[in-house]
Amino acid sequence: MLLTTSAIWFETSLASARAASNVRDYLQAFHAADSALTVCEREVLAAASDASAEPFAQGQPRQWQLETVFDAGAVTPIAAWPGSSRAPQCLIEPWRLANRTDATAWLLTARGFGRSSETQVWLQSELAIEDGAIERHWRRVAAQPF
Repeated sequence: MLLTTSAIWFETSLASARAASNVRDYLQAFHAADSALTVCEREVLAAASDASAEPFAQGQPRQWQLETVFDAGAVTPIAAWPGSSRAPQCLIEPWRLANRTDATAWLLTARGFGRSSETQVWLQSELAIEDGAIERHWRRVAAQPF
C-alpha cells in the first residue's frame, strides 16, 4: 500500500510539473504577442497623419486569417523575445468603417510564440481614429488561422 501511495504522489507531481510548464509557455507567448501589438499600435498612431497614402479597403480585413499571407506581410517589431522560439510578429491592415465614413481604422494582429513554435497566442487590436479621437478594441483570437 505504501508503494502504491508513493506511485500516485509521483504521478501527481509529474502532472503538476507539466501543467506548470504549459502555463509558463502560454504566458511567454501571450506577453510576446501583447508587446508586439503595443509596438505596432504605437507605429500606426505615429504614422496616422500619413493615412491618406495607405489604401483603405471596405469591410473588415481578412488577410490575417490566412497564415501564409500573414507570414508574408507581417513585420517583426521586436527582434527577439527571451525564451521564445521565434520573435513575435504583427500584421497591420488598414480599412474603412462602413458606418463611419470619416473614420480611418486599422486591424492589428499579433502572434507570439512560446518555447516551441507550436505554442502560439494570437491577439488583435482594432484602432479607429475619427476627428482626432482614438478608439481601441482588443481581443484574443480563440483559434489560430488556417
